[in-house]
Amino acid sequence: MHVDELKKLVINALEDLKAQNLVILDVKGTTSVTDYMIIASGTSSRQVMALARNVQDLTKEHNLKLLGIEGLDSGEWVLVDLGDILVHVMQPQTREFYDLEKLWGEYATPAVSELDKTATY
Repeated sequence: MHVDELKKLVINALEDLKAQNLVILDVKGTTSVTDYMIIASGTSSRQVMALARNVQDLTKEHNLKLLGIEGLDSGEWVLVDLGDILVHVMQPQTREFYDLEKLWGEYATPAVSELDKTATY
């Protein structure tokens, strides 16, 4: 699957469960680790875990390779590693503390909605 298709699937999986403040960081020109980081917030540890599991289930449904998932036990910050895409799902206070958007700020692109054809990812 092409990385742009995978990105759309991940965004849809997060939006389906009402992820908040969805941001896509295009880092392919900066690091060889991944092409994109997708960051989203959940309102509680339960929602953070549900969002991450929804992305995990998506990978299984589409026979995609999941390289790893960490943080499901606490639900404060869950990282889903899909290789070309790293998905960070965090509670708002954790997200504010680590501020990945500021760290990678010049690459941040707000994700309005995948259905909004005028949005660029």
